[in-house]
Amino acid sequence: MQLYKLLFCCLVLSTITLKAQQPKKLSSSEIHNEIQKLNFLGNVLFVAAHPDDENTRLISYLANEVKAHTTYLSITRGDGGQNLIGTEFKELLGVLRTQELLAARNVDGGYQRFTRAVDFGFSKHPDETFDIWNKEEVLGDVVWTIRKLRPDVIINRFDHRTPGSTHGHHTGSAMLSVEAFDLAKDETKYPEQLRYTQPWTPKRLFFNTSWWFYGSREKFEEADKSNLIGMDIGVFYPELGLSNNEIAAASRSQHLCQGFGQMGSRGSETEYVEFLKGSKPKNNNDIFEGINTTWTRVKGGKAIGEILNKIEADFNFTNPSVHIPELLQAYKLLQNVEDAFWRERKLKELENVILACSGIYLEAGTQQGSASPGSTVKVYLEAVNRSSINAKLNAISVNQNLANLNTSVSLDNNQKKTFEIEVSLPNNSKYTAPYWLLSKGSLGMYKVNDQELIGKPETPTALKAYFDLSINGTDLTIEKPVVYHFSKPDKGEQYEPFVVLPVATASFKDEVILFADKNPQEVTVFIKAGKDNLNGTIALNAPKGWLVSAAQDFTISQKGEAVSLQFTVTPTINESVGELTPVLTASGQTYNQSLTEIDYDHIPKQSVLLPAQSKVVRLDIKKEGENIGYIVGAGDNVPQSLTQIGYNVNILALENIENASDLAQFDGIVMGIRAYNVLNDLKFKQGILLEYVANGGTMIVQYNTANRWASQFENIAPYPITISRDRVTDENAAVRFLNPEHPVLNKPNKILQADFNNWIQERGLYFPNEWSKEFTPILGMNDTGEALTQGSLLVAKYGKGYYVYTGLSFFRELPAGVPGAYKLFANMLSLGKGKE
Repeated sequence: MQLYKLLFCCLVLSTITLKAQQPKKLSSSEIHNEIQKLNFLGNVLFVAAHPDDENTRLISYLANEVKAHTTYLSITRGDGGQNLIGTEFKELLGVLRTQELLAARNVDGGYQRFTRAVDFGFSKHPDETFDIWNKEEVLGDVVWTIRKLRPDVIINRFDHRTPGSTHGHHTGSAMLSVEAFDLAKDETKYPEQLRYTQPWTPKRLFFNTSWWFYGSREKFEEADKSNLIGMDIGVFYPELGLSNNEIAAASRSQHLCQGFGQMGSRGSETEYVEFLKGSKPKNNNDIFEGINTTWTRVKGGKAIGEILNKIEADFNFTNPSVHIPELLQAYKLLQNVEDAFWRERKLKELENVILACSGIYLEAGTQQGSASPGSTVKVYLEAVNRSSINAKLNAISVNQNLANLNTSVSLDNNQKKTFEIEVSLPNNSKYTAPYWLLSKGSLGMYKVNDQELIGKPETPTALKAYFDLSINGTDLTIEKPVVYHFSKPDKGEQYEPFVVLPVATASFKDEVILFADKNPQEVTVFIKAGKDNLNGTIALNAPKGWLVSAAQDFTISQKGEAVSLQFTVTPTINESVGELTPVLTASGQTYNQSLTEIDYDHIPKQSVLLPAQSKVVRLDIKKEGENIGYIVGAGDNVPQSLTQIGYNVNILALENIENASDLAQFDGIVMGIRAYNVLNDLKFKQGILLEYVANGGTMIVQYNTANRWASQFENIAPYPITISRDRVTDENAAVRFLNPEHPVLNKPNKILQADFNNWIQERGLYFPNEWSKEFTPILGMNDTGEALTQGSLLVAKYGKGYYVYTGLSFFRELPAGVPGAYKLFANMLSLGKGKE
């Protein structure tokens, strides 16, 4: 059984990787599925707050069984979450999670949209959420999405009527949807949008309810369901060879950074939606009841529908190309349809079906992954017709006449034609980094000035090739993105996005540089070349009172190569915080951006441009002990942060921990975030770790999520402790010293109230709410209107040593250079050392 599960997971993940990165090549059954979707003219918008909030079972069902054009609107990009697979946080995590959502939609057949709202972290009430988001702007983005996508049906993932009972973002997303449902049709609301779109009136609004919202399965069974529509989403798709729930599980499994990989399931299962607004369906199992979803809803569509429905009914799975004449006939009729919305959408769908049926494969690729504005790019083009239809390639252009090639060749059966075209990128070419990060936004909102970009999941492709075809005498222009196409010995054929990037980028070795005393340090800056033979000069701007050595010249011979330069930075005498920024001059221009590449197998490679800067922190910090053992959990940057203040940090592999004497060399053992959630083998090492504490060691356990243990631990501490969902989301919440004389608040650094200033995103999360008398609570804190929590930092003497459990968000505060967080962490590590 375990072998079966492993093979199934490998098959699903390999399929997903191919779909996420490579051009789609449809089988006959998949073509037939696309024709069925072509014949359904109905739209659904599913609304929730974050990536991974979406119901992939319902999205897959609507896209593959109902055949509706189904879009998931995620209000945020998930920037405030955690990361189980890497160290991307904040903006970079938002980029990663955006791509995971797109990979999920590639699997379940849906589409993806966003607003400009930032996931700033957990909030307990929508009032708090809307205080940080610009509600009017986010609401406008939801209205914009409705007007652009024209959904007949909107489905909310969360209940708008229960503020304060769950994440404020969750309830807030539903409240925005309910309000936008009525506003989208009003021409006086957000009138600036009407330059690009038209008002739209959705037909009905639902809430995707379940037993969970009722408190238990028993309560849900007893509840009145007269206002609910039930859908059996456990259907099996013979053409695809998969059940809907298997597809949904594969889609859900794309959220790898959130640890949502799961097995597929089979069998009947019912999803419910509760009717909220609009015209109520008379049929209790059809959300589209009474809505015309046939071709007759479009003026001039009846004749198109008659052609395409006949093809669907009589589809030739052995030789789909026999349908080309009828498909071309429908294509000509569709070009004359007045309704631009349906015309443009269905023309794109029909073009894809025509290409798939004819076996025509078109590709535009380069042999380089990036280029800079003003440079020249060679684009390699391929066209092959794998059927007996009469096809001709008349011309190829790149970016609407940026470069043109008159080909005028016949595409004979299975005879590949290749071409080469040279493209000169304009000097004013826009960079293809995530568009929502190119301008500085606010805590709650990304800044996007281009209305037509708002909501798009990613930046439009840098280069597009347009193939002018003639198939059986009918002209079509097919758009294909220009991609970086190459192979790797260990992975085979690879596709990556082709991107336009600056001539030069600069980045600091460390995002935060700590100066624990007044002595100068060497600061390393990396410069990466975006072209060959790059020469230039770089200097550093420093905060007032800081000193930096002189500007330096550099030369880089090859594109993609990076060099490192060292600058001597001398801090102020007193504590201070500021930023170092580079001034990089090359090719007659000044550059100040850093380039970060996010590269995982399950998503396309991402190139992210952010302002190049490093936070410098001068602090007076004392510490006892030097050698720290760190057991990595879900992934964080705490080890690097501890190294910054002079600790010798050793990353410990569980398999190398055989007895307590192995750990005696360490002054402290630190458990990474969520270690007990993700490391199964910790259950075999827990006794050794506690023995280390009993022998005089100090063990610090950072936060773990409640009831999500990787294994069944009797307890994660030497004494009883219960982890709850208590958290304090206000990073400025008052902090009370419950035991002000305790060593952890006094030695070797005196902790003051000022040390809790300038924390980011939150105070902490998943605090214990019950513990035995051996634990001493150190800090009290609470969000506005809530009771004081006392479990954020607990210290217990165990044998000769100390055990510390903390839910404080050190994994956020230390990489952000918060001075007080460093002092408190140093005090925790110093417990039991020196004079107490």
